[in-house]
Parts: sequence; structure tokens; C-alpha cells
Amino acid sequence: MAQVDYAIRVKNVTKKFKIYGERNQTLKEKLLYAGRAKHKEFIALDNVSLDIERGTTIGLIGVNGSGKSTLLKIISRILYPDTGTVEVNGRVSSLLELGAGFHPEFTGLENIFLNGSLMGLSKKELSKRVDEIIEFSELGDFIYEPIRGYSSGMYMRLAFSIATLIEPDILLLDEVLAVGDAAFQAKCMRKMEELKNKNRTIVLVSHDSNAVRRICDEVVWLHCSKIFEIGNKDIVIDKYNESFMEKQLI
Repeated sequence: MAQVDYAIRVKNVTKKFKIYGERNQTLKEKLLYAGRAKHKEFIALDNVSLDIERGTTIGLIGVNGSGKSTLLKIISRILYPDTGTVEVNGRVSSLLELGAGFHPEFTGLENIFLNGSLMGLSKKELSKRVDEIIEFSELGDFIYEPIRGYSSGMYMRLAFSIATLIEPDILLLDEVLAVGDAAFQAKCMRKMEELKNKNRTIVLVSHDSNAVRRICDEVVWLHCSKIFEIGNKDIVIDKYNESFMEKQLI
């Protein structure tokens, strides 16, 4: 039996955050929590395990707060799990938050080199791709302007162009199709399909069911910080949509 080539392996990962609430109200609380801020613990991911084969495109769906973005941040090593392990095999490119990895006072061109260097590319490697990145972004002369004046759509154009045109082994995308005009969103979809055809691994978080159906091979449904279901994209999406509609009717 041939050995499976995994791009990403997540095993028993748990991630918790401390949520700080209101100031102490009672005398008892003031004495009990003197010098310490009260907080509650929020479990963003609860013992999550997931294996993603190389060349697979996976969609992550679920309501806000279900753990989708946290999982991507852990895979990209922006965050680290409290328990469990994550194995990533290949160069990762991620677009998780607009503006992340950019300096607002730098021009778009300067930020191509800054962002690319954070992804591990040399100046020589970036120089070979910079013209293609600029062309794909369609920013024109705005590429020479400081990005502090960019709209959210312009940020997305630049960030997506860098993330995809450096030819990563693994591409992590969080709601990239929620920003920008329809024409550029369609262009992004075509680029993702191109990378998919090149056997790249893609993990996409999106509330757009049509986009997930079009680009993904399988879908992972996260619910209450756990994997609720994983499998055929049409089956999982249909179940998720039915569940969502039922809650709306209650």
C-alpha cells in the first residue's frame, strides 16, 4: 500500500483564550481578585484532529466563533496550540487578515518585498515575480503609493496577488472573497483553480457556499470548537445549510 503524502497533519489540538470581563463589582470580588483581572476561558479549538493530503483543497465552514480562523492561524504558526501537534510539509502562504504582514507607511511595491520576505522568499526570488504580482493586482500606479491610503479592496488585491503568485506549496485563505469587486473575486477563483491544478494544497474559510462547492474537494464543518462533520462537499454543505435554516426558524 502506497504511503499517503500529507501536506498538513493536525493531531488533538486544543487552543484556549482568556476573555477578560467587567471590573469586580462586589467587595468580596474585590478582595478575592485583588491585583488580578477576572477572566473567563474560551475554548477556540477542542481536541481537533485533521489530516490533509497534498494536492487537496479543503473548505472550512461553520458559524462565526466555531474555530475556523483559529485553526488556520495555528496551521500557519501565527498561533500555537495549548496541547496537540501540527505538522506542515511545504512552504506556506497565507492570507488571514487584511493588512497583516504589511507596513502602512511603505508603498505597495515595498510591501511586496516585506511580505514576501516574511514568507521566507529572498529578494532575488521576489524580483523575478514582482512584475507578475503587480500586473495581477491591477493596482496600476497605486503600487507606488503608501498603502495607508488603500481601501480594503486594494489591500485584498495586493495581499492575494503576493500570496498566490509566489507559488506556495500550501495556501491558507480566510474569507478572501468577502472583499473586493465581483470581477476581481472571479479572477481570484480562477487563480485558485490554477493552483489546484498544479497540485497545490489549499485550505479555504468561506461563508460563500457556491465558492466552496466550486473549488473544494472536501469540506470540514466546525461547530462549537470541534469538527462536527467532514466529507463530501455537497453532503456536508447541504447539512450545514439545513441546520442553519432550522435555527433561523426557531
